[in-house]
Amino acid sequence: MARIRVGRVGEQIKKELSNIFQTEWKDPAIGFLTVTAVEVTNDLSQAKVFISVLGDEEQKAETLKALARGKGFIRSELGKRIRLRQVPELVFRFDTSIEYGNRIEQL
Repeated sequence: MARIRVGRVGEQIKKELSNIFQTEWKDPAIGFLTVTAVEVTNDLSQAKVFISVLGDEEQKAETLKALARGKGFIRSELGKRIRLRQVPELVFRFDTSIEYGNRIEQL
């Protein structure tokens, strides 16, 4: 039962983060950013946010730095949109599955 709730919370966080990045957050260091997945721990204390960025390695590094700078704003906006007792700590990671799939396709 708890695993179902964790999955639902993860999907809701994914949806709200995508909305925040599209409408609320205006940072020029951010490239074309897509939230691909969110993994939430069982106690809802931490959420790994997997992102995909269109561009080269330099743009990806700049995007990750900008996300680290704006983590507080993102978390506060998430708290306003989702009613949880405690908003999970966000950890941003790159999703390499798309690049891996392209590499396999080329081989």
